[in-house]
Amino acid sequence: MAWRWAAASEIGTSHIRNGDRLQDAYAVSVMRDDCIFAIVSDGAGSAEFGAYGAWLVCRTLTVLFRCWFRDNSNLPSNEVLSDWIDEIRDRVAAISEKKESTPRQFASTLALVVSTPDETLAMHVGDSAVVGRCGEEWEVLCWPENGEYASTTYFVTDDPEPRLNIARYPSKHDAFALFSDGVGDLALSHSEQTASPQFFNPMLRPVDNAPNAGRLPELSAKLRTYLAGPAICERTDDDKTLILISGG
Repeated sequence: MAWRWAAASEIGTSHIRNGDRLQDAYAVSVMRDDCIFAIVSDGAGSAEFGAYGAWLVCRTLTVLFRCWFRDNSNLPSNEVLSDWIDEIRDRVAAISEKKESTPRQFASTLALVVSTPDETLAMHVGDSAVVGRCGEEWEVLCWPENGEYASTTYFVTDDPEPRLNIARYPSKHDAFALFSDGVGDLALSHSEQTASPQFFNPMLRPVDNAPNAGRLPELSAKLRTYLAGPAICERTDDDKTLILISGG
């Protein structure tokens, strides 16, 4: 399958007003000719080093998956995935000690998808999400989770352990979208807990029709402009990250 994608992050207007930086991070990569990998992480706005934590989550899991596929054709087990999350947490703990801080100050969410010809893996912590397209239908692979109180969620750095969700599916999806919570209200129907085809179908059409494989720079630039536009910013003042992947 010739995977192609457009991806962009845009800082939220509330962060601009407060003089903060973009706290979302993401990565997309083809690992082997037949495997697509994508991840989004949203650093907590209340965490001093949330942006660094989000970058570290994306960077570490990208490297770990790439190393895994050098020696393996199958996807890692749930036990291995949990060990990798523990490795991230250990790194955060060591860095926070050097900075005379705490792991909570590196808090970030996680949403990840990896698809091979045999299996699709989705993994998440917190309120980012992953959806997949099968034929004409959109399916939520990772539904965003909020915390006990309003405007709270779960993080990779949560003590004593993160609320890690892992799901596996047959390789039936020909497109995926990953996004941080700043896009969630636009892309999901929370009352029905479904993905909105009215949002995703027109967004994916240019990616589906692109002649080239791999990252699509022009569409990624247009996607960033869209995320920064008034139609989006009037509905959310949070950071916004959206990855659109097509194998069609």
